[in-house]
Amino acid sequence: LVFAVSSKKEETNGAYATTTSSADAPVALLAGKGKYTKLTWDDKQTQLAFLSDRDDAASVQPRLKLYRWDRKGAAAAELVSTATQNFKPGYVISDKGPINFSLDGDRVFFGVAPPTAPEKEDSEDASSDDKVSVDLWHWKDDYIQPMQKVRAEQERNRSYRAVFNVADNKYAQLGDETLQAVNPSSDGRWALGTDDRAYRILIGYDDDANSADVSIVNTIDGSRKPVMKKHSRGFTWSPGGKYALFYDGKDWNTISIPEGKLVNLTRALPVKFWRESHDSPSTPPSYGNAGWTSDDRYVLLYDQFDIWQVAPDGSNAKTLTDGVGRREKIQFRYVKLDPQEKGIDPAKPLLLSAENVWTRDSGFYRDRIDGGLPEKLVMAAKDFNPPSKAKDADVYLLTASTFNEFPDLLVTSSTFKGLKKVSDANPQKSQLLWGNSELVRFKNLDGVPLSAMLIKPENFDPNKKYPMIVYIYETLSENVHRFVDPRPGHSINASFYASNGYLVLEPDIVYTIGHPGQSALNCVLPAIQSVVDKGFVDEKAIGIQGHSWGGYQIAYMITQTTRFKAASAGAPVANMTSAYSGIRWGSGLPRQFQYEHTQSRIGANLWEAPMLYLENSPVFRADRVQTPLMMIHNDADDAVPWYQGIEYYLALRRLGKEAYLFTYNGEPHGLRKRQNQKDYTMRLQQFFDHFLKGAPEPEWMVKGIPYLQKDKEKEKYKPTADMKEKAGK
Repeated sequence: LVFAVSSKKEETNGAYATTTSSADAPVALLAGKGKYTKLTWDDKQTQLAFLSDRDDAASVQPRLKLYRWDRKGAAAAELVSTATQNFKPGYVISDKGPINFSLDGDRVFFGVAPPTAPEKEDSEDASSDDKVSVDLWHWKDDYIQPMQKVRAEQERNRSYRAVFNVADNKYAQLGDETLQAVNPSSDGRWALGTDDRAYRILIGYDDDANSADVSIVNTIDGSRKPVMKKHSRGFTWSPGGKYALFYDGKDWNTISIPEGKLVNLTRALPVKFWRESHDSPSTPPSYGNAGWTSDDRYVLLYDQFDIWQVAPDGSNAKTLTDGVGRREKIQFRYVKLDPQEKGIDPAKPLLLSAENVWTRDSGFYRDRIDGGLPEKLVMAAKDFNPPSKAKDADVYLLTASTFNEFPDLLVTSSTFKGLKKVSDANPQKSQLLWGNSELVRFKNLDGVPLSAMLIKPENFDPNKKYPMIVYIYETLSENVHRFVDPRPGHSINASFYASNGYLVLEPDIVYTIGHPGQSALNCVLPAIQSVVDKGFVDEKAIGIQGHSWGGYQIAYMITQTTRFKAASAGAPVANMTSAYSGIRWGSGLPRQFQYEHTQSRIGANLWEAPMLYLENSPVFRADRVQTPLMMIHNDADDAVPWYQGIEYYLALRRLGKEAYLFTYNGEPHGLRKRQNQKDYTMRLQQFFDHFLKGAPEPEWMVKGIPYLQKDKEKEKYKPTADMKEKAGK
């Protein structure tokens, strides 16, 4: 056991080691006045590295040194200081960056940076009234001012990668302001460095905004070899450090190290490796990869259904799962059982998760590198979560759920026969009415086959007529077997509403670029009709609710249809023309990218397609709204500007439309405080119960909540001491 001491008796400060099975006193590896930090073992725990400013502790800004302790030795030895040969002038060793060893322990990586400027004390005669406080938004800034503010702490703590080669006793500077990110291979012999300076100004509106120029870095001397321009995605090193894998927006590629040769691995294969269902105006993501075999012989890549084993030099490729996934519409994915795994052992069987993308049944299969057909272990109408395996026994621990079955712990063996339930974490559920979920099939108005999740009350009677609430976002049917805890929040809770006699419908939505609002309408209305046609829906009692992107779609839809008796939209964008140049205050990002390339799906900037922005903005069609609308938009929203909810509210108010806007003070995009979650959940239920079940209007719907009475209004909803006592019992 190694530990650091920081004591009032500063001379006893230090880094110490002790053997836990011995009564001997701890041994000082390095001791004396100063700070001792970043204690880091190598992979085999044979050596330790750490930082200390012991030799400069009396300075105003003490300088750190890097130390190493060989476990066979008695004390730690100095490795690097600012006096070390080749140490970059004007830099110091930083405690803001990580320390880590290469896998073989021959190299120690750590951070260096320019010294932090000492903090200036405010002059005693300087009044705060006399100080100028101003921000300049310069048109050539790399990052706009809000991003700079959000990133300020990150920039203050920035460090650049350096390495000490233990065997050669040599130091090398790898990163600096021109190569801020340096990612070494596992053996530490080579690294990939990225320089994003030329592309930072694109952040907020360009699809390639996160691009960087890439260089291979020699960790012996820090020399660099440029290999790629404007690469916008990361890399995955092979375990042996011979290759780096990357996705280019369509295909998987490798860079051979150190030659820098690029090979496209998937261009000639008969399937797609990019997400074919991607329906926003941006580069589609990949289906992902399982990683490398430990011998660098193969990388395992995912298509929509199957897993491919591909040689990194492009010499051969085959489907590890033999096309079973595509034939049976099952999506196979590798399950990593050993959290310390450095690469996939090609001699051992692989555990694969499996999910039928049509029925959403899930389970597990077994397969092998260069093996035969995948072997089914278990498959059921449940949501199985990836298991954990005991380190030294054939015992697996996992969970499985359905909508009405809590995900208790299950124990099994590698055969997955006889899943044994070993927990009962939610016994109170048996006393509650819950609900059941199923998939409903429908086609949108463009003829695309889609699915929706329909949740029915537990005591469902097909001969009755039920009120129905529709909840929307994008695609949701994949959650058909997910257990939903009844808890408060800023959206409806499906379990809670089903328990209270509602049908809940969650349809999938697909999009046409340039027409997101109409796309939602073209999916949601046919989904509703497919359930109405079954005969158990009260057509005069259909409501709809969604938050954020779901809130926008609802705000749009009620300008186009009178299908809904009541609607609730959380944090909606009402005016795309004003929201386009808004700020996501949580990250500081301009919102322009969202319309040009991502979720809002306009696919062009405001000046290229002004009519699309107008057509998709609910506020310009607010005069058509005939549906009572309840909104929530908080004044500290860090994603969608608060004024969007206000714009819609003021438009509806001006037009004499029934609208309610809740703003929880100091809350961000979603409610965080428990008391506010409970309050809004209660009001949302009151709203829907009134319109869909005929319950009396609550007082806030009749009279509003005047500003001077808002604290008093909450008093009636506070639990009494008597109620609290009963709840405690």
